Amino acid sequence: MKFKSFIILLLVLICLSSCVQETHIKTITFELDARTIENMESIGIRGNMPPLSWNENFQLTDKNGDSIYTATMEINTAQNQLRFKFVKNASEFELENQDNRLIPFDYKPETILYQTKFDSTESQITKN
Repeated sequence: MKFKSFIILLLVLICLSSCVQETHIKTITFELDARTIENMESIGIRGNMPPLSWNENFQLTDKNGDSIYTATMEINTAQNQLRFKFVKNASEFELENQDNRLIPFDYKPETILYQTKFDSTESQITKN
């Protein structure tokens, strides 16, 4: 009886381990045109998977003073999309009462450039 239970347990473990999808690294660079934003002190991103979260901002920076804020992050995931929004001054979400922004992922490692303007539904996604 113990041998039969062991075989059943072994088969269950094999089935469970074969259902796990392989993860892939996504290197994402965000470029946000902030030239039209008024009363801005900071710009961040919040989203549905680490290093993003819906509770804390991942900060963008403008190192050369051209009002194009950037951030680059790596996400190791098997999910097929990233959902996110930009946040002004730590608490003012863009696109109020509209869907979250979305970056679809292919099932492979990717380098992605996401370009947009704050509070605009238009964006450009470039993948390499």
